Amino acid sequence: MNESQFEPLCFAEKPAEEMVATAQWFYREMKRRRTVREFASRPIPSGLIENALLAAGTAPSGANRQPWHFVVVSDPQVKRQIRGAAEAEERAFYAGRASQEWLDALEPLATNAEKPFLESAPCLIVAFLKKVTVDEHGAEHRNYYPTESVGIATGILITALHLAGLATLTYTPSPMSFLNKILGRPDSERPFLILVVGYPAAGATVPVLAKYPLERIASFVMGE
Repeated sequence: MNESQFEPLCFAEKPAEEMVATAQWFYREMKRRRTVREFASRPIPSGLIENALLAAGTAPSGANRQPWHFVVVSDPQVKRQIRGAAEAEERAFYAGRASQEWLDALEPLATNAEKPFLESAPCLIVAFLKKVTVDEHGAEHRNYYPTESVGIATGILITALHLAGLATLTYTPSPMSFLNKILGRPDSERPFLILVVGYPAAGATVPVLAKYPLERIASFVMGE
C-alpha cells in the first residue's frame, strides 16, 4: 500500500473586513456574468484558455481522480461539424422530443434549433466526464462522484473565463454522443457540456432575468 504524503497547508488568513469586502466584490462581479448567444469572431489572446483550464483543473474531485477532459475546438471545419450534428438533435427536440412544459419554459429566452454561435464563436470547449481513469499501465480505475467533480471544475472554468474578460454560453444538446465521434474521444468518456467562448458581438442582447433573493436560495441553521 502506498504511504500517504502530506505537506503544510499554504493558507494566509485575511482580516475580517477584507474577507467581507472580497466576498461582496466577487458577488458584484459575478452578477455581471451573463450567458451570451451572439459572439464576435475576434481571436482570444494566446495563453488565456490554457490558464483558465489549469484553474479548472484545481477543482476538488472524488479521491482526486480528476475525472475530466477538456477538448478545445477552434478549427472552423470541426466547429461546423459540431453545429450540424447539434442542430439535427435540436430539430428533433423542438419538433416533438421536448414536452410542451419545457418548450413553454424556453419561450422567454427565444431559443430555437438554430445554433450559429457554434461557428461564430472563436472557441468551443467540450467538457467530457471520465467514467474511469486509465493509469500508465492501461488499467482502468473507477472514478468517484464524477458528475459532481466535473460540475465543480466547469464552474471554475466559467468563472475564470469571465474574470479574464470573455463571455460564455453553456450548451447541452441532447443526446451529445456525436461529440465522441467528431472529437475522437473514447466511449469511457461522456460529453458533459459544450462551453462556447469568446467576445460578445457588437450589439449583443440578453434577456431580462431576475435571480432569486438570498432567502429563497439559502437557509441558515444557527446555534445559540
